[in-house]
Amino acid sequence: MLGVVFADDFSVTQHVQQLVRTSAQTNYALPVLRYHGLSNAVLQLVYCATVVARLTYAASEWRGLTKTSDRQRINSVIDRARRPGYCSPDLPTFDEPCDIADDEIRQGSSMVEPCTAHTTTTSIHRVTKLQPQTQSSHPTVARTLNTLIRL
Repeated sequence: MLGVVFADDFSVTQHVQQLVRTSAQTNYALPVLRYHGLSNAVLQLVYCATVVARLTYAASEWRGLTKTSDRQRINSVIDRARRPGYCSPDLPTFDEPCDIADDEIRQGSSMVEPCTAHTTTTSIHRVTKLQPQTQSSHPTVARTLNTLIRL
């Protein structure tokens, strides 16, 4: 599966470590966006579009192979983002949207959204276009958003 790392023994610990590492990089970039004037609502949108989307990508396929420690690592990523307000306080743990997605797949539906905000990169572009003064006066914001999208 694209972007999902399975070990020879079907362990996904290496995949979880990679997710945690790239999510931590994103968490370090979010203060730059806050410094340049993005509100908590926009930061939460960016977080959902990057980190939560990355964490839940194809999770129905690999989550059953995770150990308890792997799921705790993933939940700790979300918890670390809650403290400074990058993540909505009511965002569920990793298992909750995955359970909903599994139920939806069993029922034949194919679209589950773990965040209340839209989790597409086009939403980020729409938000930055809504605030042209921020984007034009602070080119660092646009560069940081583009970097987050590529992670």
